[in-house]
Amino acid sequence: MIAISSILAIILLAVVGFKIKDTMRVNTIMSQHKISKTTIRAKSSTNTTTAVQQIMIGSITNNYSHALLTLKNIKASGYDAIELNDYMIHKPSLLVKMMTQFAGMPVGNGGNLNWHKLVKESGLSVISLHSDLGSLEKDPDAVIKTAKSFHTDTVVITGMYRFDYSSLKDVNQLSERLNKVGKKLAKNNIHLLYHNHNSELQKVTTNKTAYDVIIERTDPRYVNFEFDSYWMTDGGANVPAIMKKLGHRMKLWHITDRGHTKKGPYITPILSQDSTELGNGNMDLNTLSDIAKQNGVKGVILETHKNWVDGDPIKSIQKSATFMNKHFKDNQ
Repeated sequence: MIAISSILAIILLAVVGFKIKDTMRVNTIMSQHKISKTTIRAKSSTNTTTAVQQIMIGSITNNYSHALLTLKNIKASGYDAIELNDYMIHKPSLLVKMMTQFAGMPVGNGGNLNWHKLVKESGLSVISLHSDLGSLEKDPDAVIKTAKSFHTDTVVITGMYRFDYSSLKDVNQLSERLNKVGKKLAKNNIHLLYHNHNSELQKVTTNKTAYDVIIERTDPRYVNFEFDSYWMTDGGANVPAIMKKLGHRMKLWHITDRGHTKKGPYITPILSQDSTELGNGNMDLNTLSDIAKQNGVKGVILETHKNWVDGDPIKSIQKSATFMNKHFKDNQ
């Protein structure tokens, strides 16, 4: 009994210690990002909205004042909008918290905050709402209501959990499910987009990937795409070719650069690649930006998952803003 009590006490102390350390980390980051009234903002383009994915800021939006200051910094950097996740504007399950923490993209405690008020006070708009297919099939009206409450007409499905992307039968069924849900949303003037990762590059026939099948078997009236070039690059795909194939069906673009942050000597030829600030990596984002604009993309959304400069997501967002403002803003 004494041994068990001691173990529990050690675990409790470790948890409290971690929370104290994390609070100190967040406070240090936020103290460096006060908003100046003289901050110059880039003028918005008439065609393309620039935004930040909410997952980027999950680890620092642990209270209302920090969340608002973060959003105001996003606005001051020249971005127009934020892309929200339904599992971050409501209290997430323990499973979601654990999964995102493990993936290096923690959701934080934002689910306890009033995001309607935060968005309004920040001056940002909401470009879209991330959800999941199960929620949309179970209660589409609830998702529609949430999207409309944030004045967005776009809902994005962020891939599938524990899904067999190597099965042609399963991928065909997924396409039909997407069509069915997309049709329901369309009746309520909500657009449905599908967001890829790298799993969709699984071959389901000799010459077709799961992503090829999803593109071909979904109805453009009801289903279109939020294309993530980072994950397709990670999977070794011909990204420009896929973007050109999507054409006008590529409504939103998740943009991330890919490179490495290790300095000093290392063993040739292996060097770990990961997400990094726009223009800081090796992806040909200039070419991809040109294709996105040719496709008439509605919005470009930054999602640098981790490895932020100085461990600071706001600094990372500000650094990437230089690329975003250059390619998607009209400063004339």
